[in-house]
Amino acid sequence: MSQLTTSTVDPTAGRSTGLSLRDVSLELGGGEQRVRVLDHVNLQVASGEFAAVVGPSGSGKSSLLAVAGALSLPDSGSVKLRGRELTTATARQRSSYRLKEVGFVFQSGNLIPSLNAADQLRMVNRLAKGPRNFDPMPLLEAVGMEHRAKHRPGQLSGGERQRVGIARAMVSRPAVMLLDEPTAALDSTRSLEVVSLLAARSREMGIATVMVTHDREMLALCDSVYEMNDGKLSAQ
Repeated sequence: MSQLTTSTVDPTAGRSTGLSLRDVSLELGGGEQRVRVLDHVNLQVASGEFAAVVGPSGSGKSSLLAVAGALSLPDSGSVKLRGRELTTATARQRSSYRLKEVGFVFQSGNLIPSLNAADQLRMVNRLAKGPRNFDPMPLLEAVGMEHRAKHRPGQLSGGERQRVGIARAMVSRPAVMLLDEPTAALDSTRSLEVVSLLAARSREMGIATVMVTHDREMLALCDSVYEMNDGKLSAQ
């Protein structure tokens, strides 16, 4: 894969590291079926940096997101969010980090069918024990969805659901945002809109963002690109 250049200026210059993985390894399965899915992975994403990870299915991308988002603990290595070590944190502390420090965006938006767009955001704010006077409208306006605030997921298009999912991921102003194939269900035009929006909001809000994607057309929008193969991560 050829090197991609989006700017002559280092986009991470002067920024603190929001996400840091150092020498991270993880094995899954048992006995002869045991497989090393992360093999001494190193990744640093600065606050406000928009990074992409590409690679074939089964290369370890989903495991990388799980470890970065404190959903899984690695067998060895260090995982830090804003300088705080997660591998030595308790289960309760990691749960708190996920609620307050990590925003997840999934392939289909992963919205709750019974809640309208505004209530999707209010629910996350309650779970994260955010302000009682929380107003979801500024975030919905930021993703162009204020006019659909009272609509439920079944009344929204795929692109609209993803926009609500993006707003929901930003409710707690997380340190890190993890995107798992956010454009998989979208056409090329909607994909460009969604990734452009994600990149802009990440930089504006100082969020360290990692996007796993198969869509290489989106890579020109990213500050950095990494390739994953057989559990090993390399910068492009």
